[in-house]
Amino acid sequence: MCGIVGYTGNKYAVPIIIDGLKRLEYRGYDSAGVAVHERNAIKIVRAVGKLKNLIEKTNNLKASGTSGVGHTRWATHGKPSEVNAHPHKAGDIVLVHNGIIENYGELKASLIKKGVKFESETDTEVIAHLINYYFKNTNDLFSAILKAIKDLKGSFACAVLNLKEPDKIYLMKYESPLVLGIGEQENFFASDIPALLPYTNKIVYMKDGEIAVITDNSYKIYDFNGNEIKRKK
Repeated sequence: MCGIVGYTGNKYAVPIIIDGLKRLEYRGYDSAGVAVHERNAIKIVRAVGKLKNLIEKTNNLKASGTSGVGHTRWATHGKPSEVNAHPHKAGDIVLVHNGIIENYGELKASLIKKGVKFESETDTEVIAHLINYYFKNTNDLFSAILKAIKDLKGSFACAVLNLKEPDKIYLMKYESPLVLGIGEQENFFASDIPALLPYTNKIVYMKDGEIAVITDNSYKIYDFNGNEIKRKK
């Protein structure tokens, strides 16, 4: 069990993400991390142990980015360490994940044969590299996610950032909890509602087999075939 949270809007993202992680810390004590769009980069900060260690690292972080994601980890694949902490990066793709990918060993072996190099022991890094592999061939992140999903066996709630799309966060859900929080010129997501309640009471529950794309002023939900789904708040 892990916790993920994220924000895109017109406020500094890091304090909001850290606050959400505090409300999700019961979901994992082994490590924590954040990733935020900063100018022409995605800044990633990770720390081993309880959330207070990440907070210490981010206290001096001059982060003005207004879109980002966070994660608190309960280790499954890979021991608690900074290299195994989320977020994970592959090319221009940054990803956080709650769940377990049952066929990650098979997928990892296949990607290694294609020349992919891994840094961690986690199943999550496999998802990041798998999406990045398809993204390099399509140059379209939504299409890459649709392709990657078909290869995954297990449970996942993922949030994906793309360096080239600083105003968007892509979400995917299957058998792991994920909810959206709808605000005014800002939107949120989290593994559990308490992380969102200080900011909005407009909650959208994602269902299994759904992808969401959120920006500061919109959200759209699709099925795993890419068809848009209309969902009321």
